[in-house]
Amino acid sequence: MNNSVTSNTSQATNPFATVPHEIWKLKVQSWVRQFFRLIAWLLILPVLAVIVYLTYRAWPVLSFDFIWQNPENGMAAGGIWAPLIGTFLLVFFSLIFAAPIGVLAGVYLNEYARDNWGTRLINLAVVNLAGVPSIVHGLFGVGAIIFVRKYMWSGLRPSLLAASVTVAVMTLPVIIASTKEALAAVPMAFREACWNMGASRWQTIRTIVLPNSTSGILTGVILQVSRAAGETAPILFTGAAFFMSFDSGFNLNDKFMALSYHLFILSKQAAGIPEAMLYGTAVVLIGLVLLVNSLAIVARIYLRSRKKW
Repeated sequence: MNNSVTSNTSQATNPFATVPHEIWKLKVQSWVRQFFRLIAWLLILPVLAVIVYLTYRAWPVLSFDFIWQNPENGMAAGGIWAPLIGTFLLVFFSLIFAAPIGVLAGVYLNEYARDNWGTRLINLAVVNLAGVPSIVHGLFGVGAIIFVRKYMWSGLRPSLLAASVTVAVMTLPVIIASTKEALAAVPMAFREACWNMGASRWQTIRTIVLPNSTSGILTGVILQVSRAAGETAPILFTGAAFFMSFDSGFNLNDKFMALSYHLFILSKQAAGIPEAMLYGTAVVLIGLVLLVNSLAIVARIYLRSRKKW
């Protein structure tokens, strides 16, 4: 009774005072926030556990020699220099093929294309392409090689070029989707202000829309890099080699080694391989992906800090 009298008295003197019901809602909101924060932090634990476990098992071979040396003695000795360089080249060339096409396609679909059956068909194709298993992309790459050799260019064969194009096709939907979402996030008022000043549609996209959506586009590129570095099935048919040294340089029409395929060979097809080499290769592959992602995330944070809205 006294509490209700006190509450009524406080409300009478201050009509904006917090009532007990509002205090209870704020406490529940705080508890829910802490709960979801705990869940978010718990997601990190499995990742840390995997990294720590792999690093512990790979510690006997982790050294600069393991990174700088080529595989030797039927993969039972040496390091992973050739697979590491091959992975870098695969990611680099697939990015060259996929990023410009994916970004331009996203710009067209979001800024130029009308809402008709043709645009809806393209969007449906992009979504379906994203759901195709990677092994199917590998078979598509083999078919494309056979088609090009027969009708267009007889010099194409399973190689770094063929594998890069196959991985680029596989990662295109992610870049297109992230580009569309990043462009759509730019307020329409920005475009209208430019149009009212007499700017053309392309000038508006080039000077206003794209600079303010770069961080979102970079998200798709980050995902593309991670997937390209870790895929095995597409390159298995289109260019991965059991052993290929890069000591004398590289050629786009030559086969190549990659860390993901090299790890598969060590675990399934090579005999007498020290167990630490398996885990060492896995650690380097994860480290490569984390390094590239970290650099891209830093660049994305910097670009987001320059946004004016």
